[in-house]
Amino acid sequence: MSKVIEELTKYAHKLVDQGLVVGAGGNLSMRDGDDMYISPSGFDLKEIEPHQWVKVNITTGEVAGDLRPSSEVLMHLECFRKSEEIQAVLHAHPTYSVGVSSAGKDIPALFPDFPAMVKSVGYIDYVIPTTNLLAEKVAELVGKHEVMIMRNHGVLTLGKTMKEAYFFMQLTEESAKVYTISSIFGGPRILTDEECVELRNLSAERYRSKLLKE
Repeated sequence: MSKVIEELTKYAHKLVDQGLVVGAGGNLSMRDGDDMYISPSGFDLKEIEPHQWVKVNITTGEVAGDLRPSSEVLMHLECFRKSEEIQAVLHAHPTYSVGVSSAGKDIPALFPDFPAMVKSVGYIDYVIPTTNLLAEKVAELVGKHEVMIMRNHGVLTLGKTMKEAYFFMQLTEESAKVYTISSIFGGPRILTDEECVELRNLSAERYRSKLLKE
């Protein structure tokens, strides 16, 4: 089994185990030279066998094999086409992130890890999933944001490794959860821009960020 398939299988299981997707929701992909491997359409992520990850040429979009790639394949292709630095794309439907963003709210920086690791979050108003229009909206934000929040839909994270993309997803959902809880008790104290910059400049945080890219 190739390293790419190993990583995809590992993190597909993590998404399900952590409740970041349900049923056949969510999709993930990784670059492999001129191609990408992406989850097949209609599969529970935890039930994908190693040979069932779908190979798609990044330039042409040509699909190898008999299985259909995820219905969000266009979105994944645009990410890889727009930036050669991107090696992994992860899309999930984390409950708190969807809830907060569907209420028209942004997910703020409430604890150190989120602003230290996630430099920029972009937002996309609701667009019908699986369409060219959604792929185009995503393409506009690639290179500007590591995390994209799709209102009434889900979250998309981009990484130099799948470990990094997954960590971005975890941090986004945790921040949305903390925001929801603090709102019940009178509203959160949001970290200031200055405090976020200070956190990003800490040597410990820079070191942790570096490890995620390796």
